[in-house]
Amino acid sequence: MVVDVKSFRERLRHQVWKLMDERGISRFPKPVSGRIPNFVGAEVAASRLIQSDVFKEASVIKVNPDSPQRPVREAVLRAGKTLIMPTPRIAGGFLLINPRKLPPSTYSTASSISGAFKYGSSVEPEDLPEIELVVVGSTVVSVYGERLGKGEGYSELEYGILVEYGRLNPNVPIVTTVHDVQVIGNHIPLEPWDFTLDYIFTPSRVIKVAGDRVRPRGILWEYLSDDKISSIPILQKLRLSKKVA
Repeated sequence: MVVDVKSFRERLRHQVWKLMDERGISRFPKPVSGRIPNFVGAEVAASRLIQSDVFKEASVIKVNPDSPQRPVREAVLRAGKTLIMPTPRIAGGFLLINPRKLPPSTYSTASSISGAFKYGSSVEPEDLPEIELVVVGSTVVSVYGERLGKGEGYSELEYGILVEYGRLNPNVPIVTTVHDVQVIGNHIPLEPWDFTLDYIFTPSRVIKVAGDRVRPRGILWEYLSDDKISSIPILQKLRLSKKVA
């Protein structure tokens, strides 16, 4: 039987969004459909990550800007680590927030999107410090490490951009925080640009994934439309520098 991978992945997303609403797991911002869903217990999942060796050993951590990972972003700052946060849709590139240059009273605000713009600095990818841990938001993840975001591919583009600029080694751990109902026991089919996770942190457990590590080589230009590239200045700059058709 031929499986339409795109349709299958989209059905998985909608099943999880619906389940989270039905069980009262989802929380503001709503509706969760079309988002990286915020969830009850996000702070507990974040605390499990914070207690892990991958977190303790990293000094520069990239965290997505979505709501369920805000506790992670704040924890990065409170631990005295450098926070790298992509701007929404990568439209404004990347922000760097150095907690050593801020009073601790600002850490909570700085972990929000508006606060990151206020207290962070916009930094060109080539000028970022080397990233030692990546935290991504997810809608669905499997115990094998495959993940689905909200379907727009920004986490994968951020990964590819940072690899292209030499700011992210493919061996760097990639982790996520999700609710337990977002974790499935079956494989999720991958697209060529997808990466897999190393660890999954939920309110109740830590999962070391059972599958192989998959890491793209960088930006897969053949899968990007001109519209997508034109909407992200960093991609425009990269394409020009590489003379990609």
